[in-house]
Amino acid sequence: MNQDLQGKEEIKDSMKSKDSFRAFPLAAITGHSLLKLSLLLSAVDPTLGGVIIAGGRGTGKSVLARGLHNLIPPIEVLDNEAILENVTQANTSLRPISRNLDPNKPEEWDANTNKLLKETIGRDYLNQIEDIPKKVREAPFIQVPIGITEDRLVGSIDVAASLNTGEQVFQPGILAEAHRGVLYVDDINLLDDGIVNLILEATGREQNNIERDGLSLSHPCKSLLIATYNPEEGALRDHVLDRFAIVLSADQSIDNEQRVEITKSVLLHAENNIKFSEKWSEESDNLSTQLILARQWLKDVKITKEQITYLVNEALRGGVEGHRSELFAVKVAKANAALRGDENVNSEDLKVAVRLVILPRAMQIPPEDEDDIQPPPPEDQSPPPPPQSNNDDSEPESNENEDNQEQEQEEDNSDGEEESNPEIPEEFILDPEACMVDPDLLLFSSAKAKAGNSGSRSVIFSDSRGRYVKPIIPRGKVKRIAVDATLRAAAPYQKSRRLRNPNKSIVIEENDFRAKLLQKKAGALVIFLVDASGSMALNRMQSAKGAVIRLLTEAYENRDEVALIPFRGNQAEVLLPPTRSITAAKRRLETMPCGGGSPLAHGLTQSAKVAKNALSTGDIGQVIVVGITDGRGNVPLGLSLGQAEADDKEIENVDLKQEVLDIAAKYPMLGIKLLIIDTERKFIASGFGKELAEAAQGKYVQLPKANDKTIAAMALNAINEI
Repeated sequence: MNQDLQGKEEIKDSMKSKDSFRAFPLAAITGHSLLKLSLLLSAVDPTLGGVIIAGGRGTGKSVLARGLHNLIPPIEVLDNEAILENVTQANTSLRPISRNLDPNKPEEWDANTNKLLKETIGRDYLNQIEDIPKKVREAPFIQVPIGITEDRLVGSIDVAASLNTGEQVFQPGILAEAHRGVLYVDDINLLDDGIVNLILEATGREQNNIERDGLSLSHPCKSLLIATYNPEEGALRDHVLDRFAIVLSADQSIDNEQRVEITKSVLLHAENNIKFSEKWSEESDNLSTQLILARQWLKDVKITKEQITYLVNEALRGGVEGHRSELFAVKVAKANAALRGDENVNSEDLKVAVRLVILPRAMQIPPEDEDDIQPPPPEDQSPPPPPQSNNDDSEPESNENEDNQEQEQEEDNSDGEEESNPEIPEEFILDPEACMVDPDLLLFSSAKAKAGNSGSRSVIFSDSRGRYVKPIIPRGKVKRIAVDATLRAAAPYQKSRRLRNPNKSIVIEENDFRAKLLQKKAGALVIFLVDASGSMALNRMQSAKGAVIRLLTEAYENRDEVALIPFRGNQAEVLLPPTRSITAAKRRLETMPCGGGSPLAHGLTQSAKVAKNALSTGDIGQVIVVGITDGRGNVPLGLSLGQAEADDKEIENVDLKQEVLDIAAKYPMLGIKLLIIDTERKFIASGFGKELAEAAQGKYVQLPKANDKTIAAMALNAINEI
């Protein structure tokens, strides 16, 4: 602990000698009491699971994260530069895999570091730890860029060094640089899902495993994970939210006075950040010292079985899924006790844990528990009589005197000593009448509700268009060469290849080539298959037309397309081919023919052809066929295709219902989802529509009075359910 304090003073003195920029002090931030407490707790116990801050633009999310970093004590690390200075020329390709290794924890050192220390100090280097080069440095603060690639995150082959040495030389990534510091992910909802999964896996395991480019390495990754996102810019997966211990909102209700104070503070900091930081140096030093002491006390904090039971009961009462809530809550309670300087968890620590971890995850406010309410005594049962004595008249006086004496004793005790905080709260936090949700809290259920129809859409991979995700081994002709990965694959063999080709500086062979795997946002195609036969045909067509226009108004952002196929008479025609143009749709939909037979089989076939062509273009990732029909067809497919005439006997013997069901059964194999909207009234509905949807493993909805708004909403829900 003294070493941490001494290192903090050394860094502070070095910063004073430099005219460097200083981040906004955490103590100077107005409001955000819950967020500041959460960040301090996560710094006390970096294994807690991290903090994610949601909020709109300009709510101070990044300021909070950087303000916490200034309070984190410095760390003592192995001096890799000094170690490499004594390495022989034969091992120039050998570099430490890890960064910021703790000199007092040799069990975390990677294989390369152990080899280097064995060479520079001797085989008995573990018994000579005091001779190993060390240095004290500021805890790292590493921000993950939005456009980061997988190799930069986890690490990869150093191309330049490998080309020079002819051997594989590993270049550590951002996860290695953030070890024992802060890993800050801004706008985590805008990152690629694969990148987010890698970050969560490495920080959750506290170890980064590299299995790529012929490498099989691992290094520790114990970092404090802080992430932010703006819900207005896109939803965040529930899986990601659940992996963080604490999820809070930076949106807060502040009055005019506080807004003026925030503005003045920001202007003063921008004018002279050093002077502004010195103004808050005392409060910052107190918080930093409290943080250092809390880290030392954390290992001695104890929590009882009854207290854990209380946290589990609160999670169950709130309808929280999984076990992460109680596990995180136990860690938060212990960290809060350490921050207070206590070795035992009390009721206040449990309340903080419930408020920060369990309450944001709660999906319900539980009803009053009848077991907790004491039943009133029966009316016909009187209280037990007092003990009898010889003098009945003196009884009330003696009882009153005893009550007064007890009351006086209680008052004396309350004045003479402070009330001790109980180990477990007397009341449940999640009571219906006592559950006052703090406005700073961001409920998981609210996050789901805000996502609405903007849920995550699928993406499609390509080898010609899109964003470069990662390199792959090509199959067939390479359209887009991944130069970086190709050089990494060829680098270890350059030494031997130069001997065979002395005139070439870099020799690339066919086996070295790597292709780019590109990713792009996948749109959806909604095909409206409308029954244009019968007396209700005009109403169905009008509703479908309105739904097409409604979907097209929202199609640009999601790259969705819309098509319309009415079926009537003997055939189904593609009245509106797949398009994103509202103008083209209105022009095509001006004439809407109605009446005649119901060639449903041909309509399903035409929809499948349009869907197959759309999927083959590479721009469409999913197809929804919205059939506005009762599911009954009366025209055989052979007649629609011109393979037979109406008076043909074979046509008369066709099972029309089974023919339609057989065509629908092929939809799942083609990757097409079918949604049947039955507009028939309930008392005359035949049930064919439901059978048709079941055959295609789709969905059936009965809407006798379906309008354009409800049809468009059902189509959007079908897209987001995939």
